[in-house]
Amino acid sequence: MNHLFRLGRLLLGLSIVMLMGGRPAAAAASLEGFWKGPLKMPGGQLEVVFRLVSLTNGSYFATLDVPLQKISRLPVTVTTHGDTVVFEAEDVGSQFTGQLLPGGKEVQGTWKQPGYSVPMTLQYAPPPISTAPKARLTPPYREEDVQYTNTAADLRFGGQLTVPAGEGPFPAVVLVADDAGYDRDGTVGDYRLLGILGDYLTRRGIAVLRFDSRGAGETGGILATVEETVTDVQAALNYLRTRPEINLSQLGVIGHGLGGNVALLTAAQPLPPNFVVALAAHGQRGAPLAVEQQANTLKSLGADEAQVEAAVKRQQAIMEIIQNTANAAQARAIVANMIRQTNPSVDSITARAGAVELTTRRYRSYLAFDPLPKLGQVKCPVLLLNGTADLNVAPETNLTALSKALRGNNAVTSRKLTGVNHLFQSDASTWPLVNGVPKESFSPEAEEVIRQWIVSLTQKKTP
Repeated sequence: MNHLFRLGRLLLGLSIVMLMGGRPAAAAASLEGFWKGPLKMPGGQLEVVFRLVSLTNGSYFATLDVPLQKISRLPVTVTTHGDTVVFEAEDVGSQFTGQLLPGGKEVQGTWKQPGYSVPMTLQYAPPPISTAPKARLTPPYREEDVQYTNTAADLRFGGQLTVPAGEGPFPAVVLVADDAGYDRDGTVGDYRLLGILGDYLTRRGIAVLRFDSRGAGETGGILATVEETVTDVQAALNYLRTRPEINLSQLGVIGHGLGGNVALLTAAQPLPPNFVVALAAHGQRGAPLAVEQQANTLKSLGADEAQVEAAVKRQQAIMEIIQNTANAAQARAIVANMIRQTNPSVDSITARAGAVELTTRRYRSYLAFDPLPKLGQVKCPVLLLNGTADLNVAPETNLTALSKALRGNNAVTSRKLTGVNHLFQSDASTWPLVNGVPKESFSPEAEEVIRQWIVSLTQKKTP
């Protein structure tokens, strides 16, 4: 599936009207690499960095960084027509359109965001060349590719179980990715969020089951709702209960983003896990959270209150139509019309394609999803973690709401981690260098907080 679109769909940005962005046309030369330039804002300027990676189908995986604002890896769609290049940061309602100059090292164009437009020039820097050995070192634990079945959905799941060295039985966790359609590593570009965390925990005495979400990797089916993913995690837990290496009284679930909500809801079901770790879980319904995400990110990019308010109103209008028009065909027609009214340059085919995606059963379910009502049924220990640099799920709003909903549970620990973003990365200046190039990494502080908390519950001495 389209990885970029899966990420962008978490936010119904102001530029959602250009959600599909057109089909990427073949450019004269590859744009792969880094495109950097100064974005002039009232009172100063910000460096923006677009990172493009070529995919086998001729399109690009692309992200946007604004280092001074601690914005990292916002999803970007790329469209090319001859020497015209368009970068769309859907999450923040921003777009850069420019002309690739002869030589292919510079793009001159215009940055547009709500109520603001300014010329900008991007300079090209080639992607770093890795000289690291291609061979993967054998980890000090056992890896086993596994399959199990969610009988309720009649669906077979592919995954990997990693088991620590030594004698068991071991504590174990199921790792759950943010939203639907992720592979077992929770891969974002070349960053393996769940893969890194799973490796860290297994090296320290905790068995880990990672699985491909519906529609990804070795798992079939179509993208799941939150409620459907809960049944997938229940099936994963049931599989672990059949394994002799696993301590059946020390089974947990660790989820990231919406996966954190899945973990919490799994604990509210019959035969729950023994503990839950929720990383940047949502504390609000999908629709208002999408609005908050949009507003927070626009503010971080320098938009004033009037611009933010206008963007929010447009966003809310589209979401209200999606939620309140039961007939899908009618909803698609209205949303497509709103898309074209907001962005007259969008053709009718692209507008309709965007409207189709926004009116799917799964997206409607996300907008209506309320993560709080069932949390009173969670009785097991819970660790809630959020980063102060998280622009997608702000801790001030979401962590507080989750803690309040879990107040009847005396075994809840809630922490905010300074400088950690939504992907649980610390500031890029702290990333390890691999051949002189910073390598994206899971926050070491977050890793150790998770490990220590699990050990405190299981009383299992680990290295």
